Formats: sequence, C-alpha cells, structure tokens
Amino acid sequence: MIEYLMTIREMCDAFDVTPRTLRFYETKELLFPIREGQKRLFTRRDRARLKLILQGKRFGFCLEEIRQLLDLYHTEGGKTRQLDETYKLAVGHLDEMIRQRDELEHRIAELKQFMMQARAELDGDRSNLGSAVAVGELARRSHEHFTRPAI
Repeated sequence: MIEYLMTIREMCDAFDVTPRTLRFYETKELLFPIREGQKRLFTRRDRARLKLILQGKRFGFCLEEIRQLLDLYHTEGGKTRQLDETYKLAVGHLDEMIRQRDELEHRIAELKQFMMQARAELDGDRSNLGSAVAVGELARRSHEHFTRPAI
C-alpha cells in the first residue's frame, strides 16, 4: 500500500499553520517528516500528531506535556495509557481554566460596579456642580481602585 505524503505547503494549508511552525515542531521532535534533500514530506502519522499538538495547544497544554503524551502511544498500554494520562492532565488544566474564569468574572463585576458609580457621580456632578474638583476626586478614586491589589 502506498502512503500519501504531504508537502510542507499542503500541511500548512490543511492545518492552517506556517512552515515555521512545522519546522519548529520538527526541531522539538514532535513531528518526524521524511527528508528528501531540503524537501520535507509528512506522513499520515505526522498529520495525526499535528492534529493532537494543535488540539493540546488550544487546551493549554505546553509542548513538553504534549510530547510526553504523544510518546505514550508507543509504550506498553499504548492508546489506552495515552488517553488515561491525557484525561488526568486535562482535569488539571480544566480546574485552572475555571479558576481563571472565576477570577476574571470577579474583576469584570468590580469594573462594572466602578463604572456605574463613576457614571452616577459624573451625571450628578454635571447637573449639580459641574465642578472640576469633583471630577478630580473621581479620578483619584479611579486610580486607587485600579491600583489596589487583586484578590
């Protein structure tokens, strides 16, 4: 059976990556294209590995984690062990992503609250005083609000 090989250009088009990205993954020993002089030819295995690399990157895995997971495929236990380790690692990444999301939601709520207070003060200051002093006070409070350490 003849295996279909893809050129670097075909890989770039198929996976929406740059040639530099493919060469980088090759230097990191994540991809192993066949070399014919300067030409790189990518096998079905390379395509499968690149798909997993890109998926891992989207999920926040670092390249070393991805390499270790890819290498598990060729050990005792093969695909099952690889999937089990990937799942364990994914649980940790999901927990961290949820923590970051919760922190971001908290900061967004704080910012919205500040903006509502600022708008109310600005509207009140314009209708009652129009005072530059009051706007200066708002700026001072704004600076204090944004320079407070995050919780």
